[in-house]
Amino acid sequence: MDPRQKLNLMDKISRELDDLKNSQTSVLKKISQIEVDNMELGLRELEEKLPEIHEEVDAAVEKITELQDQFTLKRDEFAKDNPIAEEGPSA
Repeated sequence: MDPRQKLNLMDKISRELDDLKNSQTSVLKKISQIEVDNMELGLRELEEKLPEIHEEVDAAVEKITELQDQFTLKRDEFAKDNPIAEEGPSA
């Protein structure tokens, strides 16, 4: 795989990690909304299980963020070590 292809793939993975993080954040918001709604309803099953699920998803978001940060550093280092000329006509 040439450097341009590798950098393009790294950029794609970066976008996918961002999408994954956004999806998990959305799940957290939904769990929080269910927890709020259940305050009125008062179902013990939800009161017992939702906080655990909330913690697990929150931990996943933190892990994704860490991975994303590490991956960004690797991607930037690769881009620095493998300068890729812009495509197109030169002046």
